[in-house]
Amino acid sequence: MPAKAAVKQKAGATGSNLKVGKGRPPRLSVNATKGKEDDATTEAGDGVGEEWMQAKTLIKPDDQLELSELELKEEFTRILTANNPHAPQNIVRYNFKDGSFKQTSHVDQLAVHFSLEGNMIHKDSDEARRQKAKYGASDSYYRSWLLKALSEQALSESGEEKKEDGEAEAKTEEAEQEGEKRDEEGTPAPPKSDQKLTNQFNFSERASQTYNNPYRERESQTEPPPRATFSSTANQWEIYDAYIEDLEKQEKAKENKKQTTRKDEEKSKKKLTALETQSDDISCIAPAAKIVERMVNQNTYDDVAQDFKYWEDVSDEYRDHEGTCLPLWKFAYDKAKRLAVTSVCWNPKYRDLFAVTHGSYDFMKQTRGMILFYTMKNPSHPEYIYPTESGVMCVDVHPEHPYLVAVGFYDGSVAVYNVTLNNQAPLYHSTAKTGKHTDPVWQVAWQKDDLDNNLNFTSVSSDGRVVAWTLVKNELTFTDVIQLTLDEVPQEGPDGTQLAPLGCGTCFDFHKQTDHLFLVGTEEGKIHKCSKAYNSQFLDTFDAHHMAVYKVMWNHFHPKIFISCSADWTVKIWDHTYTNGPMFTFDLGSSVGDVAWAPYSSTVFAAVTADGKVHIFDLNVNKYEAICEQAVVQKKKTKLTHVAFNPTHPIIIVGDDRGYVTSLKLSPNLRKVPKDKKGAELSKGPEAEIAKMEKLLSLVREPSNKDDKN
Repeated sequence: MPAKAAVKQKAGATGSNLKVGKGRPPRLSVNATKGKEDDATTEAGDGVGEEWMQAKTLIKPDDQLELSELELKEEFTRILTANNPHAPQNIVRYNFKDGSFKQTSHVDQLAVHFSLEGNMIHKDSDEARRQKAKYGASDSYYRSWLLKALSEQALSESGEEKKEDGEAEAKTEEAEQEGEKRDEEGTPAPPKSDQKLTNQFNFSERASQTYNNPYRERESQTEPPPRATFSSTANQWEIYDAYIEDLEKQEKAKENKKQTTRKDEEKSKKKLTALETQSDDISCIAPAAKIVERMVNQNTYDDVAQDFKYWEDVSDEYRDHEGTCLPLWKFAYDKAKRLAVTSVCWNPKYRDLFAVTHGSYDFMKQTRGMILFYTMKNPSHPEYIYPTESGVMCVDVHPEHPYLVAVGFYDGSVAVYNVTLNNQAPLYHSTAKTGKHTDPVWQVAWQKDDLDNNLNFTSVSSDGRVVAWTLVKNELTFTDVIQLTLDEVPQEGPDGTQLAPLGCGTCFDFHKQTDHLFLVGTEEGKIHKCSKAYNSQFLDTFDAHHMAVYKVMWNHFHPKIFISCSADWTVKIWDHTYTNGPMFTFDLGSSVGDVAWAPYSSTVFAAVTADGKVHIFDLNVNKYEAICEQAVVQKKKTKLTHVAFNPTHPIIIVGDDRGYVTSLKLSPNLRKVPKDKKGAELSKGPEAEIAKMEKLLSLVREPSNKDDKN
């Protein structure tokens, strides 16, 4: 029997035995197929059938979820969108209109996978005929040749086919030979390729083609400039048309110029006719109206003006050591009545003009501020008004340029105003980027020009910085003169750094003769003598007061004497070369808001207190008590905040916390010239004032010198 027949017979016998003996189709297990194929063909079904009937064992993982039929039937849908998941969604750009960063709504979702630049030619052109003659007359050959080239390129990029360099060179030689034969015969020869072309649309054969945007760097977070590719042909007709358009534009421009000149001439004629007919325009009569207004006010306040010019208190002849103050004008502005007077300053050139700043000393009532300029020629209304968003705490007028005014605000910034400009905005203003203070600015003062002839001023603040500001072109540049520190032990920060406690500056004053020497009063009650040349340490420190120092000021005549006042009710006079203590101490019974030396005497000064009184002292007349103590305000809760002497007239101005400024005229006893023993008046001048102060200091220093000798 042949071998094939024997195999068939065995297979049929085995199948019949299995089918008859068991009565159901066999189940093939894993163990039944391993190494037992010969036994299955020879034996009829005793042992083999038992193995085939074994059930298929399923191994269940330990962490497999047990889901119900409803959960198994639940369908999860995924929505495919055209949005690029890798495109950034939180791009912000600076908006110059609003002055802030804003998120852009436009996101580039386009991902370019393939880009190819080519050109097209007309099929009837000469170049198309040459290509057909070179590559074959039939288009089918050209398409097949192009598909073959693309498939070979795809296979070479995906790595499915790698050929050696020798085979590639051989193929190129064969292709060249075939091309030569095709050119000679003039008929296209079909390309010989046994390899099957891959499906160009079967993306499963290639890797994932998802385009991932590269990460942007911080340095290149800007949009690229717009670009456009354009082309054009230039011939004689286009050049001619361009010249014609240019000539037409020139002619239109000439016609527009003629029309504008005609309009200007008509406007000038209208202005001349308006001036001739005397129109009702207020700007034309503004200077004359201002003069008339001052004349009317002078007539209204004629009695006050007469007192200002000619009044002298006759009763001073019967009082040798006392004087009085006559109230003159009271300056007020309706929009500044609820704001406190934070500073007053006379104009150094126009002696009737003075500046007043308004703000609030209460931390919980900070709203707005105001800068006002009053003149004694018109007490009914301010000459200049500058409203501010933050409270104005100090002011100073430039001694050589009286139209420049430096101010300090409660928010820590400083500014410079130009009164001659009609704009109410400051000419210079400091910001957080230009080094403004972090606490309120309590005093500003103009300094001499620097080496480059630039204007500069100095400011002091509660943040412990004394800063010099320089006006350079259109911006303010700052330089820290000194940092106020305390004598306490440095505290450790969270990261272990040593933090030195800072002092709070409240006032300062530069020496009248030595430019680099200045005094700084602090909130702790100390007065530091500092120098611009040594900005790392203090020259001297005076334990002056027990509470905050509100004012410190050098004497106008004596180079060694300065005065200070504080919230501890005292006014003290110091010699900066004598560190043992003050020369004079005066207790005024209330918090002293401000103190000022008189410009005409080295021994006369005025102080204002929180109980609404003005105290005027003359040390040459009385070394222990004030020669004039007069209440200025009528309300009990009103506090006086600042005082200033007029440079030429015997007048002082006093400001309170209700927004009012009162001018007072000093009686003759408050400004009289000292006399010698024979009754003759002593000579006037700086030397005489220095000698007068030295005489008083010698009386004060003698007891201490005697004690030192003993």
